[in-house]
Amino acid sequence: MTDFMDNKLGWMLDDALRMPETRYAILLSADGLLIAHSARIDRDEAERQAAGMAGLQSLARSTAEFCGNPSTTWRQTVSEFDDGYVFLVAAGPGAYLAVSATPNVDMEAVSFRLQELVQRLGKELSSPPRSADA
Repeated sequence: MTDFMDNKLGWMLDDALRMPETRYAILLSADGLLIAHSARIDRDEAERQAAGMAGLQSLARSTAEFCGNPSTTWRQTVSEFDDGYVFLVAAGPGAYLAVSATPNVDMEAVSFRLQELVQRLGKELSSPPRSADA
């Protein structure tokens, strides 16, 4: 699959990575297809990670009942590893945003920044493509 609009949303992901201790960002569809990626990650790796993130999101969503309400809405998953964190957040209907960070990242600041980015991405993802006549 070619990147959505030739990765034109990649600059927004790069902007999110200006925070200290962040590494990579990808925007993916619910079925695991890459929509956009930051410049720090190559397309092949971004596509591989997008497929994995879709599975992670699906698994997290299927455990919603564990929170006490089977109809609760999934919003975010944070996975911790020896070498850092992966933040996975809902980014609009059928779209998810994933960001990788080092172990020293300010988790609260990243979560806040991702919510800001989701707002910006939502406007881009819900805007109809411009015609060549515009």
